[in-house]
Amino acid sequence: MDEHSVGIVAPQVARFDKALSFSDGPTLPNYELVYETYGELNASASNGVLICHALSGHHHAAGRHSAEDRKPGWWDACIGPGKPIDTRRFFVVSLNNLGGCHGSTGPTSINPATGEAWGPEFPQPRVEDWVDAQAQLADHLGIDCWAAVIGGSLGGMQAMSWSLRYPERIRHCIVIAAATKLSAQNIAFNEIARRAILSDPNYAEGYYLRGSQRPTQGLALARMVGHVTYLSDDAMASRFGRELQEQGETEAANSAPEFQVESYLRYQGSQFSTAFDANTYLLMTRALDRFDLAQPYGDDVVEAFRQAQCEFLVLSFSTDWRFSPARSREIVDALVAAERPVSYAEIAADEGHDAFLLPIARYLAVFDAYLQRVTI
Repeated sequence: MDEHSVGIVAPQVARFDKALSFSDGPTLPNYELVYETYGELNASASNGVLICHALSGHHHAAGRHSAEDRKPGWWDACIGPGKPIDTRRFFVVSLNNLGGCHGSTGPTSINPATGEAWGPEFPQPRVEDWVDAQAQLADHLGIDCWAAVIGGSLGGMQAMSWSLRYPERIRHCIVIAAATKLSAQNIAFNEIARRAILSDPNYAEGYYLRGSQRPTQGLALARMVGHVTYLSDDAMASRFGRELQEQGETEAANSAPEFQVESYLRYQGSQFSTAFDANTYLLMTRALDRFDLAQPYGDDVVEAFRQAQCEFLVLSFSTDWRFSPARSREIVDALVAAERPVSYAEIAADEGHDAFLLPIARYLAVFDAYLQRVTI
């Protein structure tokens, strides 16, 4: 095993019997959160770092679940001994949010009132509801205040929400490739993805778990739409260009992918459709669409950030057009106007929005330099 890896890890489950009221009214009578931890909590419980996942993320952020596991956690590039989120210093917690499909209570879980899967009846969470559940997990782990709350994309929105909702429980907020609210274009992409799922005949109004068919075609299309937006034009051009795909002799000419990029997108969609839940995808994209950091503060983002007490690091990527550097600069400008300490870097990278997941040298260097300043 690589000396910079956290090694073999195992998911844990925290059960909460205290009801959780969602922002839009519904209440979960009880719930479970699946999470993983890396590193050791110190005696004063002051070195905890919370990782908030993005749209299709989950609790498995680093390491492997077995020696035979071919693929490490989704943020293995950043978490581990000697990496920016250094597990020799920090106790790192990564969870699967409520509404997820990787073990935490969500649409595939059993509704105690009916004895069947929640399906489309699972209450719609908001980002703030996820943060409230994460605060319950912090209590469960004995962490009164996080050394840092960190997230990219939708995870960055959760990190910002932490700084306002629990200002006394977070010392550093790291926001990567995010925004205080989605643009109309981003909402439009999410709606197209949702329509792909809802239009699949196998969606069965969300009750597909009662039968043998799943809306895999719609979910695959949704993933394809999303995946295109996560990559930059330069990244797609350098990886695929207009290279033609070799055609198999038995493939029908009108259905086989003609270009390599088509084959790639079909593969990504197919893989995702067997690993993710359609109702979860709908919930997650709606939560993303509805997030608006400033709305509770008279639509004044500066007033919103005046609630924060922590220090901030904001990172963006030059070719990210889904969460562009301009959106990150809006966050920075608001923090400066609110007289909150903030550091900012725009990373030159060809990989688009997905850059926040990748081991880009300058990104890791900036990330590491900031976290070295975090006292524990």
